[in-house]
Amino acid sequence: MLLATPAHAQTKPQTDIIVFTNGDQLTGTLEREVGDSVVFKSDMAGEITVSTSKIKELRSNGQFVLLEKGEMVKRTKRSSGKLQYADNNVTISGATPQTVPIKNLAYAIDSATFNKEVLANPTPLQGWAGAITGGATLVRATDYGETFTLGLGLIRAIPTVSFLPPRTRSTVNVLETYGKLTSPVIPQTTPPTPAAMTKTSIFHADAEHDKYFTSRLYALANTAFDHNFSQGLNLQQIYGGGIGYTVLQSPVQQLDVKMDVHYERQNFVAPTPNDNLIGSIFGETYHRSLPRKIVFTENGSFIPAWNNTNAYSAIFGAGLVLPTYKRLSVNLNMQDNYLNNPAVGYNKNSFQFVTGVSYTLK
Repeated sequence: MLLATPAHAQTKPQTDIIVFTNGDQLTGTLEREVGDSVVFKSDMAGEITVSTSKIKELRSNGQFVLLEKGEMVKRTKRSSGKLQYADNNVTISGATPQTVPIKNLAYAIDSATFNKEVLANPTPLQGWAGAITGGATLVRATDYGETFTLGLGLIRAIPTVSFLPPRTRSTVNVLETYGKLTSPVIPQTTPPTPAAMTKTSIFHADAEHDKYFTSRLYALANTAFDHNFSQGLNLQQIYGGGIGYTVLQSPVQQLDVKMDVHYERQNFVAPTPNDNLIGSIFGETYHRSLPRKIVFTENGSFIPAWNNTNAYSAIFGAGLVLPTYKRLSVNLNMQDNYLNNPAVGYNKNSFQFVTGVSYTLK
């Protein structure tokens, strides 16, 4: 007689086991190894990171790929197999067994993650993360007006996991501040004098694509667009390319320095003549994760023009993101734009401080 086996009676997948040097054991799932650190998840302890110096033996039933230190991560299929750790060596079994001393191990990655992050070709719309920010100010009194701020920041890093060496990175940033304030004439004249109206319009957009040669050195292509009514700048356009280098990189902070050579066109309000410039950007960006999931960002750029030394500019910005509820955060941002050759009659410096609510897209 043949009996059907119910689904709930099927054999459960075998769990992975860590045996510590003191004899204790922990069962769960091996997620990955990065150098001499093991990331392990169990129902009892949650996700933990353990140094291999505290591990006597590790046995995993998942399929893993081993990558050695100094090895260039190439987009070629790799042999995978069950992983074991003992006597300071990591071994995978399978069609092509491999043993790597722990001192030479860079990564042990499950085969599904390796196939997705290293071998797969994401479409141009896949892998983007970022946030959208909005803010508004309304004034209703003798003077009346409103100011609106809208910002968008997107980043696409390939691979998407931070523990693998970067391959490419793309960023898009847009910020617009628009305001209008109407002030009536007091006391009013006869015949009536029209109310005075002051407008503010500050727009910035930039995009950059980075291609990594190593985990820290990369080539970049960039573009930027600026409009600033308070400086008489109708439109500034930048198109260029250069190199960048990651000076500091850790789980809590990152500092990049960059430089480029670009074409720049500045279009001013009449009667100021327009400029066609060849220049460079010398810039830096800094990102730091603070306690309570607060994020601090800072960036600065000096932009000289080589064919007109008087037409230089500089940009400095800094901001804090304060998590509030789920994907919602409060943003505090400041930006200072210095333009040494503004339109006739306009100030060289433009400063704005913006607060708003941010929604994380991913």
